[in-house]
Amino acid sequence: MYRPIVGTLGYILSPDHEQTLLVHRNARADDAHLGKYNGLGGKMLPDEDVLTCLRREIREEAGIECEEIVPRGTINWTGFGPDGEDWLGFIFRIDRFRGTPFTENSEGVLSWQPISRLLELPMWEGDRHFLPLVFDHDPRVFYGHMPYRDNRPVGWKYSRI
Repeated sequence: MYRPIVGTLGYILSPDHEQTLLVHRNARADDAHLGKYNGLGGKMLPDEDVLTCLRREIREEAGIECEEIVPRGTINWTGFGPDGEDWLGFIFRIDRFRGTPFTENSEGVLSWQPISRLLELPMWEGDRHFLPLVFDHDPRVFYGHMPYRDNRPVGWKYSRI
């Protein structure tokens, strides 16, 4: 039976649109993402819609308010979680925000990273497949599937319409 965990993942652009705010997951030894850079986001609560979830997660993790949100895609990550859970992720780019981002949160240090060098950072192997789609200039949303096995992607396919 397919009962995914639904979550959001946001990539916040700097005012010049050359960098994105990432969290370096280095605060908790028991973190499944330990040592990796990631966008901001998390699990959707039962009383939320996807945008409410994204706005809450960005507020909690970065201390800022989203003003311009651009949907970039969805990904069905099957077998991704530590116990093989399935995740359905809604991926967004935040092109404009209000406030001053935190420099750290309970998951790690937040820092601005050049978009042109993102793929050089330690991250989930699968992120390297979809990150270019988040920042490209194609206005179409992508719809992806990335099955995982033993913490590694074993496939990647997507379409745009």
